[in-house]
Amino acid sequence: MADIRQVLPDSNEWWKGKFELEYHERNILGHVSKFLSLPQIIAFTGLRRVGKTTLMFKIASDFIDGGLDPKNVIYFSFDDFRDAQVSEVIKEYEELMGKNIKEGKYLLLLDEIQKLTNWEDQVKRIYDIYGKRVKIILSGSESLFLRKKSKETLSGRIFEFKVNTLSFKEFLRFKEMEFQPVELYERELAGAFQQFIRTQGFPELVGIEDREIILKYIRESIIEKIVYRDISQLFKVRDVGVLDSLLKIIIDRPGQLVDISDLGKELNVSRQTVSNYFMYLEESFLVRKLYNFSTNRRKTERKLKKYYSTLLLDVVFEEDELSRSRVFEWLMVNQLGAEFFWRDSYKHEVDVVIADEKVVPLEIKAGKIETKGLVTFMKKFGVDKGYIVTPDREERLEVDGKVIEVVKGYKFLMEEWDGFKY
Repeated sequence: MADIRQVLPDSNEWWKGKFELEYHERNILGHVSKFLSLPQIIAFTGLRRVGKTTLMFKIASDFIDGGLDPKNVIYFSFDDFRDAQVSEVIKEYEELMGKNIKEGKYLLLLDEIQKLTNWEDQVKRIYDIYGKRVKIILSGSESLFLRKKSKETLSGRIFEFKVNTLSFKEFLRFKEMEFQPVELYERELAGAFQQFIRTQGFPELVGIEDREIILKYIRESIIEKIVYRDISQLFKVRDVGVLDSLLKIIIDRPGQLVDISDLGKELNVSRQTVSNYFMYLEESFLVRKLYNFSTNRRKTERKLKKYYSTLLLDVVFEEDELSRSRVFEWLMVNQLGAEFFWRDSYKHEVDVVIADEKVVPLEIKAGKIETKGLVTFMKKFGVDKGYIVTPDREERLEVDGKVIEVVKGYKFLMEEWDGFKY
């Protein structure tokens, strides 16, 4: 295919010795690096524009710095080549460069791989033929393992890593801001936190404050491309307008308890259609689902769920108290990668429950501080310490023998959260 051959030189600037990469440290690369020496495929998934391609280029740069011939590093994006084959890319590369990838060591970077039909079979074939000679790195803007077939085909051959939008600490690194000790830079950090909220963690928006630019970027570069291009083509959606309406409901009302049947009636579609569309939005990283926490997994699955969009639009620029409260809760839920909330039959509620090695309940409050739901949860589940995360307050409370730390949001993300996350 002539088109592939024409694209390859421009996609692989390092072949001409011209490669310069502007890279700011991302936390995920430290976790991925220990797997790079293993034969398994590395796959990056995540929302559009979060920096997956930049991470691939950073790995390419590191391999080259480590002694790999730059001409043995091959990058190709399938974003505009949905009918191409991985084998065709390799063939065109070999003919163009006079190479035989059965000889020597190679790094193969395949971007937006999920656009290809039967991509998993194609990648498995390359992996099985070339083995340890070719290190394969993949990226996809939807979950690569939505289909059972993908997991079965590549079982034991692949490690998947999700790339998120920037954390607040990563955002500060991108801005090259000093932030230690935190107490010395509190005023600067509070201002940066507001910028962070509005740019929503997208690397390309760091330093941009113009409302029109930010909203146009999020609407057109991310939401519309995912809804009207990625999801509609990958999942063969019949009514994209309904999908778009469903997403808008979640964007306008993040954190609502959702009854799938009621939502189906509101949109005039079946319950199954709403359930399917939610799955598509989740697998494309546009929506986050939170389960009602329980020590009984079966009960957790049956209860109503909360849904948060991973992106917001105009509300991030609104200054009224209700909007600021909603935006703050939305940000913290997404930054924490929340999977659970808690609500009992008496409507006692906790916004986020972290349930990893230990159970940690968190309330997210931009206004009046209330402890009843938090303390009720702590008594029920035998938890001694909980948190209330706020935009601007901090203190230590003791209620009914339970310790509650009230922490500023940006401080929690910079200090406390690291201890739970890793």
